[in-house]
Amino acid sequence: MYTTLAAGPEFRHEIEVKRSRFITVLHRTGDEEGARAVLAGLRKEFHDARHHCSAFVLGPDRAVQRSNDDGEPSGTAGTPMLDALLKRETAPGVADLSDVTAVVVRYFGGILLGAGGLVRAYSESVSAALDGAPLAQRRRLRICAVTVPHTAAGRLENELRAAGYVMAETSYEAQTTVLRLALPDDPAGLARAGERVAALSAGTAALLPGETEWIDVPLG
Repeated sequence: MYTTLAAGPEFRHEIEVKRSRFITVLHRTGDEEGARAVLAGLRKEFHDARHHCSAFVLGPDRAVQRSNDDGEPSGTAGTPMLDALLKRETAPGVADLSDVTAVVVRYFGGILLGAGGLVRAYSESVSAALDGAPLAQRRRLRICAVTVPHTAAGRLENELRAAGYVMAETSYEAQTTVLRLALPDDPAGLARAGERVAALSAGTAALLPGETEWIDVPLG
């Protein structure tokens, strides 16, 4: 289990420090190729900017960590950006943010900030962007199928959501709808969910456990 950006478009935030503009772009990425593609796209979009500094952390265990100063003095941009990602608390005492690429585009304002000023500016740029970015929890859950007639699917899905179950992708067949629940991989919990499905469907539907997958669970 870990935390990442919620699925959707990238998130942008801008601050100004002594007339220099720092535009932070946060993007959800699953691998290094994706992270480098994000950076390449922003280099093209902001082709007239002096610096395109970057940092990314990838994987459930955060094993992949990279940063780049892109012409700023060594250690004044990429490293503080990476630290801002790694040290970000997503819950009290929990820092587990991953699968995130941060790029800070700097337009120089004519006033030198010094090493300490650059470290603060790049760190604060990423931190301020994270303050407003929507997050989601990634959990390894077992996907369980429930097959019901089309006429019963909407009611059953609403009742399962109201009971607090996480719903995965629904699919439709000729005569039936296949609802999918994402459940903790726990035998007792799976048994309880099966009993709930049977009760809500008056015994006409059953819970069929499948494979485990990484699933987004909204925070809050």
